[in-house]
Amino acid sequence: MTAVVRILLRRVALLVPLLLGIVLFVFVVMRFSDVDPASAFFQGANPTARQLHEFRERNGLLDPLPVRYVRFVGDLLHGDLGTSALTRAPVLDQVGTALPLTLQLTFLGLAVAVVTALAGGVTAAVYRDRLPDQVIRVVSLVGVAAPGFWLALLMIQYLAVDPGWFPAGGYVNPADSVTGWLRTMALPAVALSLPVAAQLTRIVRTSVVEELDKDYVRTAIGSGLPPLVVVGRNVLRNALVNPLTVLGLRVGYLLGGAVVIETIFSLPGMGKLMIDAVQNGDPAVVQGVVLTTATGFVVVNLVIDILYLLVNPRLRTG
Repeated sequence: MTAVVRILLRRVALLVPLLLGIVLFVFVVMRFSDVDPASAFFQGANPTARQLHEFRERNGLLDPLPVRYVRFVGDLLHGDLGTSALTRAPVLDQVGTALPLTLQLTFLGLAVAVVTALAGGVTAAVYRDRLPDQVIRVVSLVGVAAPGFWLALLMIQYLAVDPGWFPAGGYVNPADSVTGWLRTMALPAVALSLPVAAQLTRIVRTSVVEELDKDYVRTAIGSGLPPLVVVGRNVLRNALVNPLTVLGLRVGYLLGGAVVIETIFSLPGMGKLMIDAVQNGDPAVVQGVVLTTATGFVVVNLVIDILYLLVNPRLRTG
């Protein structure tokens, strides 16, 4: 068994207790929340105390917490996230409808952030302490300080409402129109990605500057290799380890930020689903959205770990 396979197996094995811990945390928080599943089920029906008791007994809500937790984990292993108290539909179906849009928004935002950070960070490092570097550093500092929801509101006002270049909200399925899908997703993806892009730009710049000051770079350029070849083939690959570390952490921000951005742009994704569930007192849907989002964050960080191994061969022997 190679070292890479052993490292990957160890990473995957660590996911099991981590996911169980997430499930336990969500279970405990939801069970001690103020929302009563029985009252939520009979919302607006003015149930009697007997009806509430029968519902709790029928659904095992009166069992001890350890028994309920084991049953809860068993249901999750069978793909059962519960039933919505509002629509009476399986939560898994609602999550399955909303999740693709959130993934589209998250990965579009991730792509914009990565491309912007690489272009800005490398340019700033190559032109260190000159005008392009100073401009990029100021812009990235403003981007780090600017909240995503504020950027979203500015974009709606100055790119959607006044000139009408983009729609101010709504969603078009890419199967119906790719152009319409891009127009509806452009502003949300940019608003979501700019704070992450700004932070990554500064980290990419610092990492590339550190690599450019090393002896092997001066030797390669002195031997006649074009600077662009040295930067693209050697410097950038060695400088990507630190930005990848931050990128793995910022994916959680992208998933969490999608909740606010989807609400602002009226996108029917996981964020809007959870906001509606919180407002309507639907604990099963809130629980399903949180578990799905947390699981996605863990899986993405596993992918980032794999990228570490591809980018930096020294980690394979660690």
